[in-house]
Amino acid sequence: MWRAAAACVVCQTLANSSYGVKGKSPLQKLHLVSRSIHHPHYTSSKFQRPPLRTSIQQFSSLNRLPLRKTKLLFVKYGYLPHRNFWVARLASRLLKLRYLVLGSAVGGGYTAKKTYDQWKEMLPDLSDYKWIVPDFIWELDEHIDFEKLSKALPDAEDLAKLLPDFDKIGESLSSLKGFFSPGSQGETAFRATDQGYENDKQYKKVSDKEKIDQLQEELLHTQLKYQRILERLEKENKELRKLVLQKDDKGIHQRNLKKSLIDMYSEVLDILSDYDASYNTQDHLPRVVVVGDQSAGKTSVLEMIAQARIFPRGSGEMMTRSPVKVTLSEGPHHVALFKDSSREFDLTKEEDLAALRNEIEIRMRKSVKEGCTVSAETISLNVKGPGLQRMVLVDLPGVISTVTSGMAPDTKDTIFSISKAYMQNPNAIILCIQDGSVDAERSIVTDLVSQMDPHGKRTIFVLTKVDLAEKNVSSPNRIQQIIEGKLFPMKALGYFAVVTGKGNSSESIESIKEYEEEFFQNSKLLKTCMLKAHQVTTRNLSLAVSDCFWKMVRESVEQQADAFKATRFNLETEWKNNYPRLRELDRNELFEKAKNEILDEVISLSQVTPKHWEEILQKTLWERVSTHVIENIYLPAAQATNSGTFNTTVDIKLKQWTDKQLPNKAVEVAWETLQEEFSHFMTEKKGKEHDDIFDKLKQAVKEESIKRHKWNERAEDSLRVIQHNTLEDRSISDKQQWDAAIHFMEDSLQSRLKDTESVIEDMVGPDWKKRWLYWVGRTKEQNIRNETKNELEKMIKCNEDHAAYLANDEVTTVRKNLEAKGVAVDPCLIKDTWHQVYRRHFLRTALSHCNLCRRGFYYYQRHFVDSELECNDVVLFWRIQRMLAITANTLRQQLTNTEVRRLEKNVKEVLEDFAEDSDKKVKLLTGKRVQLAEDLKKVREIQEKLEAFIEALHQEK
Repeated sequence: MWRAAAACVVCQTLANSSYGVKGKSPLQKLHLVSRSIHHPHYTSSKFQRPPLRTSIQQFSSLNRLPLRKTKLLFVKYGYLPHRNFWVARLASRLLKLRYLVLGSAVGGGYTAKKTYDQWKEMLPDLSDYKWIVPDFIWELDEHIDFEKLSKALPDAEDLAKLLPDFDKIGESLSSLKGFFSPGSQGETAFRATDQGYENDKQYKKVSDKEKIDQLQEELLHTQLKYQRILERLEKENKELRKLVLQKDDKGIHQRNLKKSLIDMYSEVLDILSDYDASYNTQDHLPRVVVVGDQSAGKTSVLEMIAQARIFPRGSGEMMTRSPVKVTLSEGPHHVALFKDSSREFDLTKEEDLAALRNEIEIRMRKSVKEGCTVSAETISLNVKGPGLQRMVLVDLPGVISTVTSGMAPDTKDTIFSISKAYMQNPNAIILCIQDGSVDAERSIVTDLVSQMDPHGKRTIFVLTKVDLAEKNVSSPNRIQQIIEGKLFPMKALGYFAVVTGKGNSSESIESIKEYEEEFFQNSKLLKTCMLKAHQVTTRNLSLAVSDCFWKMVRESVEQQADAFKATRFNLETEWKNNYPRLRELDRNELFEKAKNEILDEVISLSQVTPKHWEEILQKTLWERVSTHVIENIYLPAAQATNSGTFNTTVDIKLKQWTDKQLPNKAVEVAWETLQEEFSHFMTEKKGKEHDDIFDKLKQAVKEESIKRHKWNERAEDSLRVIQHNTLEDRSISDKQQWDAAIHFMEDSLQSRLKDTESVIEDMVGPDWKKRWLYWVGRTKEQNIRNETKNELEKMIKCNEDHAAYLANDEVTTVRKNLEAKGVAVDPCLIKDTWHQVYRRHFLRTALSHCNLCRRGFYYYQRHFVDSELECNDVVLFWRIQRMLAITANTLRQQLTNTEVRRLEKNVKEVLEDFAEDSDKKVKLLTGKRVQLAEDLKKVREIQEKLEAFIEALHQEK
């Protein structure tokens, strides 16, 4: 009540302050606060303070200033002198003006400061995400001249003119301080605001949460809005770049396009994949290694980055059976092609996509060896398209916890070893894929990644299937803990959440993108700030991975080039010390050199003289058929009692032999002769020029060529006719041919007799001379055979015209005679011994008859009329000799005219096949010299390509 009374006194004082006019001042001139508090009957007393809605009103300085209790001044009633009224009115107006100006300035400044502090606290700490910002942002000072920019700005004096006069503001604040001092008139007015402040305090508590939600929602919508605008601009940019590249492709500008940076870098990685890490030079160049548990979505993430469904897929089974290196680069058309193939797959056509997936699956299965499930052999694939982020990714087989049926027992260990081999590269970027729809505790790959990169300096964590995770996980905070890496011991450079579709393999990339954007736009994970906008969508992931990849490349490529430069120096020094007079020929160059030598040696076959061919063919053919001629033709015919029976038997036997065996034998002899001559030229050492490094290759080429070569099938038919006609001719034209036949017969019989005596000697053992000279004896079996031989020789002496075969009674007689001597003999042993004894007797008789026929040409011309001498066996050997000569001549013509050329063609085909088979060349061309030259060539090639890449990288920078 005392406060109200005091206020009324103030009001009366102000009302009586008029310019010499006595009476009451209108109530409307009273202060608004006084009217609302002390005159409830007045209409303005219904006025109520409106609720504070704006954010600035929440931080009004009027609500924050403390009010002190002051003593009320006792105002005297009555009239004051007229000269004091204008002074009081002027003072009150000045006080009001100062209050309004200075109060607004102080309150506004304080409110602005509080608002700025709150907004600053709401902003996230972006210091850990500097790697996401492209490198050129940090390098703007190299491209923008800030000195010129600073000179263009106004100087300090001009800026000072624009700033307020702080001295005057200080004076105003001092006056305001005096105004708020105890006993001042302003204190009473400000006390009226205490009640409004208390009323607003409760409303503020209620509205804070709603305001935060509203601001977060507005922020999210703004981010999504600008992201859509950015995507639209990027799409337009992609179309424009596509048009430009297409024009360049068609040659409108008539300029040669340089190879892109990423293609140059991919070539270096392809060479390094085949390079044996010798001399402690290992492949430490960066690439993005995609690892994850089986069916975690690795391949789907890679397809989203490549913007095409390029990989084979299956429900639950292992589809990635070998590492797949995917090189992403920009191009006018969305195409894919393999490193070792020129075919381009159009990724905008479903037929080509299906063919590409099938080709990848075929290559994977071919790379897997028998008895294995996965392979360490890398499949290299290039994907080009407008708007693709340039990088190199390697998709590895999914990590498994259990080996199921149908898998090799070592599948799990093999996958672990392959993954470790790629991740142990200190410059490799590990893209760790985790399935968000399963429990985090079931993950295997996170432990493996934490072992290879314990500090997380090169690991990017990706949580897939977030849409399923949000539906199935009861606590959304668990997803946030996964994204922030609080559930795993693994640390990462960045954390991302993506959606790779609804699980339908027929979904297109565009539909998946739309579904992903729609999901995150409505997801509580973004609305509740569990995830930040830059941590979601595969597009943001692709940008972050690409920036990180190129940053790692720039940091490590020069160091790797220096390492290979040192390796090259070491290899060149070793070559100069070990092989100073030899050129540095790698495996392919050595193969070309060996190929030329082999083709020269094949051509040398055509330079063999016809005489040499015929002599070899005739001699070899007779060695093959002599046994048959003597045993099956001459010996049976010699049993005849007259010449007619002899000739008839010979003609029949020769006809049968010609029809069935002789042509085939002749072709076999010719083919073996060709092989022997070919081998002779291939293995012949050429003095100092001979290089034994080619021996294994030449042997393999020879064997494969001979294996592939087949003699002309029609050769046997024509040869059969010629041989048959030759053997039918029995007319010896002159004495020279007769003597030649006698000589041929005599040599043949003597050679056969020598062989027979050698067989008999082995059967009966050494004679008495050798036993005495060499102190050797006979075995029991040899003694039995010797006794049997002696008994059979007695039988032949009794009957020199004995038949070629023993009768049964004769066998019995011999056996009993031997038993009488105390020698037990089997009948089979008697017949076997008889065969050799009789043959020796027959050959000796034939030789003596041959000597008698030396002067029998005269009787032959008279058909042996009125002569007891019959030399039909000489005519037989003449026919055989002439057949051999004509057959050799025919085979020689076939060899030189047809078969040598066909063999040369086979050799060329074998060499071409070997040239395409790198494993075969590695197997056949071996040795320290080859390996050293091979390493030296690869190191030089790697170094040159790295230097070219570094130069192009600097030019682009």
